[in-house]
Amino acid sequence: MSNLNSIHAFCKRILHPVLQHLYLFQKLPSAFFSGVRIKEVNEKNCVVVVPFKWFSQNPFKSTYFACLAMAAEMSTGVLVLAHLYKRTPATSMLVSNIEGNFYKKATSHTFFTCTNGAEIAQVLETAYKTKEPITIKTTAVGKNKEGDLIAEFFITWSFKVKATA
Repeated sequence: MSNLNSIHAFCKRILHPVLQHLYLFQKLPSAFFSGVRIKEVNEKNCVVVVPFKWFSQNPFKSTYFACLAMAAEMSTGVLVLAHLYKRTPATSMLVSNIEGNFYKKATSHTFFTCTNGAEIAQVLETAYKTKEPITIKTTAVGKNKEGDLIAEFFITWSFKVKATA
């Protein structure tokens, strides 16, 4: 299976409502219960939404910053997972840094978009060729339904291709 075919297979799986809910419940229960959901993903970008509801709110009647950060990280991480799906050898991935800027109170759904798919693919190709650890700084921009900028996060991912036996 070519890499583009495996990316599309991953996207189809993760966007399936039942499979997405099962994955989130098993692997990311705090995201599941907060209502964080993957809205769209392809080889170039990913959109994740976090609702404003009782489970994701803070005492100031807005979405808790940690829920915003969780959705932002997920928009970058799902894009990475799409590019790693079915690749061998396996690759370790880890968030090594996160920075966030907040611009407006999140009082409704916030949609985080990461458009770093091409850069992620390029960095992973380098990692597979060199077998050396490598990092990439990704960006997730969060906007409300009206298109107002709510927050942006910069998530640095570290990758290491695992040694084959």
